[in-house]
Order: sequence, then C-alpha cells, then structure tokens
Amino acid sequence: MSKALRGPHAVALSKQDRPDPQKSLVGFVVGGIAYAVPISVVREIVNPVPLAELPHAPACVAGVADHRGEIVPIIDLRMRFGLAPQSEPRKSKWILIEVEGRGVGLAVDRMTEVFGKGGAEIKAAPQLGAGDDLRGIAGVTTHGGTLTFVLEVGQFEALTRHIPDVRPKTSPEGAQ
Repeated sequence: MSKALRGPHAVALSKQDRPDPQKSLVGFVVGGIAYAVPISVVREIVNPVPLAELPHAPACVAGVADHRGEIVPIIDLRMRFGLAPQSEPRKSKWILIEVEGRGVGLAVDRMTEVFGKGGAEIKAAPQLGAGDDLRGIAGVTTHGGTLTFVLEVGQFEALTRHIPDVRPKTSPEGAQ
C-alpha cells in the first residue's frame, strides 16, 4: 500500500497518509447504488485510459490497460451487475485493487469517499437465491443513511485468472 503514486490523477490511499485510520472502506457508485471495497486492497484511483480488448474474455472484463508496465485487467462493474453503459463516462474512475497478488481495475461510475463503519459491523448480504455466489457481495453497511454494499474482491480473481500476469521487470539489488 505504500507504493509511490504518480500522475496528476492518482489519489494516495495508504494508511499512513489517511487523516483517520478508522476509515476502512472506499466508496463508489455504480448505477445509482452505493458500493465499497476495503481500503486495504486499494492501490490507487485513476482516470480511465485506453483499453485493449481481449478475445474470449468474460463480458464484464472490458479489456486490459498498461499501468506503469503492468498489464491490468479492467472489470466493468456496470456489465458485471447487468446495467446499461455509463451515460456520463467523464465522471468514471478506475479503482486499482490488489487481488491474489495481482492488480485488477474496477470501472465505476463515480467515487464517493473513504469512510469507516462507524463501529458497526458489516451485515451479511441478503440471500436472493440462485446466483448469490456470483454477485460478489461480502456484506452491507450503512453510510450517510444509505445502504452500501461491500464487494467481495476475491470474486474478481476468478474473472481474471486466465489473463497473463505481466509486471514491470525490476533489476536485482546491486545489479548495474
């Protein structure tokens, strides 16, 4: 999490930089619904860049992007949740997260804020029947009087595991 962030649109979210370490969730909106992911998995938040589409990828994998030499699969959460394409794409952001040791981007409609649970526990997601395991909802909390669905980021690993992991090459220490 303490990676140096570069670029005019990157937002640092490391625990050391946060004014309130009790804030443990990064909030965003997709299709008018509030969602969040644990801040512990968030690398940074960036503006979208051009994508390369992948043949035979799941429909919700919009493509891959080169982010500082790492090929990052981008999951379009609107597609994942069965929604129409974004009507105001200029407000869109990508949340770059760490899943099973690799980077994955989540395309969201807009960011809200970093917040805590206010001492409340995250409640279990409601059981809705078939497909519950695919929804990827870890639980539900309330923030600002609004229900916020906390995503189970491990679900994104299954969507992206077939995409090759390409990371920047680093030289061994002491090599010149």
